Amino acid sequence: MSLKIDQDHARFRNIVKGRIRQNLKKYISHGELIGRKGKDLVSIPIPEIDIPRFRFADKSQGGVGQGDGKQGDPVGGGEEEEGEGDGKKAGEGEGEHSLEVDVTMDELAAILGEDLELPDIENKGKSRIINAKDRYTGIRRVGPESLRHFRRTYREAIKRQISSGVYSPDTPVIVPIPDDKRFRSWKTEPEPVANAVIIYMMDVSGSMGDDQKEIVRIESFWLDAWLQRQYKGLESRYIIHDAVAKEVDRETFFHTRESGGTMISSAYKMCAQLIDDHYPAEEWNIYPFHFSDGDNWSMDDTLTCVDVMKTRILPRVNMFAYGQVESPYGSGQFIKDLREHFGKDDRVVLSEVRDKDAIMGSIKDFLGKGK
Repeated sequence: MSLKIDQDHARFRNIVKGRIRQNLKKYISHGELIGRKGKDLVSIPIPEIDIPRFRFADKSQGGVGQGDGKQGDPVGGGEEEEGEGDGKKAGEGEGEHSLEVDVTMDELAAILGEDLELPDIENKGKSRIINAKDRYTGIRRVGPESLRHFRRTYREAIKRQISSGVYSPDTPVIVPIPDDKRFRSWKTEPEPVANAVIIYMMDVSGSMGDDQKEIVRIESFWLDAWLQRQYKGLESRYIIHDAVAKEVDRETFFHTRESGGTMISSAYKMCAQLIDDHYPAEEWNIYPFHFSDGDNWSMDDTLTCVDVMKTRILPRVNMFAYGQVESPYGSGQFIKDLREHFGKDDRVVLSEVRDKDAIMGSIKDFLGKGK
């Protein structure tokens, strides 16, 4: 019975995943899942999955086979015309049914990866984070019954019976005694865990409006989901910049409103300094993501950005991702300059995000190489 229930539950989960996959682009472009995220689960409204259930009427109302009536009378017995009665008139349209299901972030990331055909990321370096893992390493004479080694115990019992002369090949009855019992032994070994850091950078100058920040917020949610599936330890750092860069928390990152000019090099220098101070390249998988509308103060500052990337950032990171969010006030020039200088460098991934419908394509651009 338990096996049947497990099979039914697995079948239902597969149906749910199929529904999520069908509506994934809508979920991503509308950003509706972000507000439904709990600590470990995301609550998702799934349309058009009807769960059969019994509904019991009031006992006093009678039913089929009860009360007055003759053979052939319609059930319900009313004489009113269809659609008429004391209550409100029934509507003509079909009702919309939806079911709230809880999906883990790992399941959600797996669906995203399958839909976008994202490859697993090749780990670079080792982590400073150490997990303790138990490994079975030998056999001992004492231990809990749950760790009793059947074959070794059986062998000891046979050896004892043969040596004492009580073993009979014709009637081989082997009864282990406490001295025959052998148990698995273990020791705890430290094990490095693959670890990663995402360094988010965003232009918050006057040309980056709420719509542009919302696109960044949605895309970062899905980038986090995928990278958390790839790495057990994932840190996130947040840098905002206009003419000056500063590190902030996540809430400030997505809700700060600034004005003034833009000097992108200030963010790249701070990113490089964070790597220098906290994230040795031989131990960390490092992912800088920069989002901007493509405006920069001057070509001189753009050349400074190029120099910082070449000398201080690219030699240490898995990849550098730049997403240009289209804005009615931005020139869009910066991505062109990056293409000119890094067009053949596969460590630099560039993506243009024109609107929310382009987010899925941008995620594919950033994560599709498996770096």
